[in-house]
Amino acid sequence: MSLMNTTNSFAKLPKLAGLGSLADAQKPGLSVEQCVARLKRYHYAFKRLHQIFIARIAGEPLYELKMGFSLHAHYCAEHVAALRRRVSEMREPPLGLDVVPDANLEIFFDEILAAPTTEELLLGLYERALPELERALEQHQTDTNPLADAPSVRVCRFALLEIGDMAEFGAQCIAGLVDRNARQRTDSWLALLDDCLTAAGELDGTQPPSGKIISRQHSAKPYRYDGTPKRDARFPDPFNMGVNAELFLYDEQFPPQPKTLMMFYKRLREVDVPEMMSSIITETPGKPWEYYRDLTRQLWDEARHAMMGEVGFASLDIDWGSKVMINFTWSLALNTQLKPIERHAVLYFIEQGLMPKNGKRFEWEVAQASQNPLSTLFQDYDWADEVLHARVGRDWYLKDFPNASEAVRYGDECWSRVLMGWASWRTQGLTQHRNWWPEVYQAACKTWGIEPDPTILAYDKTYETVRADLKDLTGSA
Repeated sequence: MSLMNTTNSFAKLPKLAGLGSLADAQKPGLSVEQCVARLKRYHYAFKRLHQIFIARIAGEPLYELKMGFSLHAHYCAEHVAALRRRVSEMREPPLGLDVVPDANLEIFFDEILAAPTTEELLLGLYERALPELERALEQHQTDTNPLADAPSVRVCRFALLEIGDMAEFGAQCIAGLVDRNARQRTDSWLALLDDCLTAAGELDGTQPPSGKIISRQHSAKPYRYDGTPKRDARFPDPFNMGVNAELFLYDEQFPPQPKTLMMFYKRLREVDVPEMMSSIITETPGKPWEYYRDLTRQLWDEARHAMMGEVGFASLDIDWGSKVMINFTWSLALNTQLKPIERHAVLYFIEQGLMPKNGKRFEWEVAQASQNPLSTLFQDYDWADEVLHARVGRDWYLKDFPNASEAVRYGDECWSRVLMGWASWRTQGLTQHRNWWPEVYQAACKTWGIEPDPTILAYDKTYETVRADLKDLTGSA
């Protein structure tokens, strides 16, 4: 007799598609109403965390935190979308997802958003909000029926994976940045956050509310967003416009190898794009969630590009923090001089300029010609990302204009109104626009094992000296 027809072989097969045992699936679990009530609270938590991560990118000086917040905002945006979709499947028209589930939860997240120091922000995010959300999602898996509520369990499982990654990052940051004195200074505030949770019946609403009246501390004065970018000590000259990467890249007299070095600079300089895009997202309310999800994905991609530049310099044993002057003039100018829609217009205008054959494809071809496999790989993915970003621009910017030409014209107009005070920055003593290129090029040549080319070593085309010849001086997006 075939084993396919024996009772013993049936008994050995996993039950219920591997979701759990027959006994597990026989427990009552959460009703649809109970499940939806919890899902809405998880949704609110992820949405508020997304808001906090995005709002604090520009004003956070530490480069690693800018990058981490960019990634974690992307994670949160994705989980908000997944939870919205799940709630919509569960007899919930209208969804009611814009309703604050509990006033004490609102205070909880308002307090973290308004945290006045990096230390408090980290502790609020990574020692209070994320652990509590993790606990709630794990409790949902325990309480619900694994068969009846399998789609919700799946949403929770994926969310828990990335919460774990966020928590690990946060723990390392806290270990490196928060000392005993800082903890002591925040004890009473952290206790306030705990009181917010107990007053709300915990984040998932499964416990009886404490009834305690919560008095706001940091959020007593409503949080006011400030998009002025800040940088840490590794950016000692953020107004420096002493090297024009674009002119170098398109100069046919220069060979591909040093151009890869200049492209690493261009990639790392993209740290200013998350700074700028975060201001668009923060200051543009009332859009469909897909808008925030797509723009946050683009923001995270731009952070990835910056880290590609970081890795590129590391591959050449170059300490970018002491040798390469990464400016913030683009994000500073756009965030402080333009309205959100105007910033988006400039972004779209620049993105469209990257699509022709002399844009991202050209950079990839340069990387290939240089025979630098790391640069080739990075430019390959950078090009792919920019194609996606052009689509995001078409979906969320272009549709507000009668045609593509008008959308580009408006972006061009907005960009032309941005004032870059190269001369005044020097006059004010903010920078000398020092040409740092020779030192960095010499360091790269040492790693490559070649003698510096005198013509390349002498490159001194600054933004200031060529600004009349170039319209797009950023190359940032």
